[in-house]
Order: sequence, then C-alpha cells, then structure tokens
Amino acid sequence: MTGTQARAFVMPADAAEIVELSEGGAFTLLADASHTSGALGANRLRLGRGRDGARPHFHALSTELFHVLTGDMEFLLGDERVTVSAGGLVVVPPGLPHAFGAAPGAEADVLVVLTPGVERFGYFRRLGRGQPFDDLLPEQDRYDVHFADDAAWQSMRNSR
Repeated sequence: MTGTQARAFVMPADAAEIVELSEGGAFTLLADASHTSGALGANRLRLGRGRDGARPHFHALSTELFHVLTGDMEFLLGDERVTVSAGGLVVVPPGLPHAFGAAPGAEADVLVVLTPGVERFGYFRRLGRGQPFDDLLPEQDRYDVHFADDAAWQSMRNSR
C-alpha cells in the first residue's frame, strides 16, 4: 500500500461514553464521523418501556440503519407504521421522514448507524441534558437532523 496506511477505529466497550436520558434510557456513543474519516457514525440507544426515541425528522445527507438488539421498536416511516422485534433491521434512506420509540409495553435496545457519518455526539449530549426542543432547531443543518411535522407520530403513539 502506498502513502499513509488506513487505520481501524476501535471503541472498547468500557471506553464508550454513556449519555443518560432524563425520561429513561441512554445513548452509548460508539463512533462519530471524525473517528471514521466521515464514513459513518454509530451509537447504541436503550429506551425504557414505551419511551419515544425521536420525533419525526429526516436526514438530507445520510442513510440511517437501525438493528434492534433486544425488545420491540415502533417506527413511523413516511406514512407507514411498523413494529420491529429483536434481530430485525430497518434502513431509512435520505429524505424519508421517520420517528421511532420502544413499542407499547416494551423496552428496546437498538444499534443505530448513520452513513455517511455526521458529527452528532454533540447532539446526543444536548438531548441528554434535556435541552428544550426549540433550542435544537437552529442546529438542524449541523447535525443533519431536519424536524418534520409530528402530528401523525403523536396520533400513533397516543392511540396505543
């Protein structure tokens, strides 16, 4: 190989930063874009029983992959409502509004990968501090999280 040899990124389990969420659950920050030369970002999200994970949003630049490790996750993918159990996979293309949370009566643990990567650890830390939603609106381009109308998500979550 000529030039600089590519280097692998390794995040040992005991070195990963954990961001607790005020409403229960936590983000485990695994890899930000700067760790992977922009290839991807990865985190693990643990949600308490029936807890919301994210209100409707889309990513203009990136594809988002969800691998449900344990429990059951409920997704709104455009206008489609889907429940995915442990072992299941969801891939959301750029531009598709989506929302997700633990299914009613269930906890969930999910691996989330965004590719190409965007520096998002700062966003997750802000969520962990319970920052008001309106404070995140000016940061939509920075984190490639563009908020969408949440009426369908609220209706779906309230009808359970």
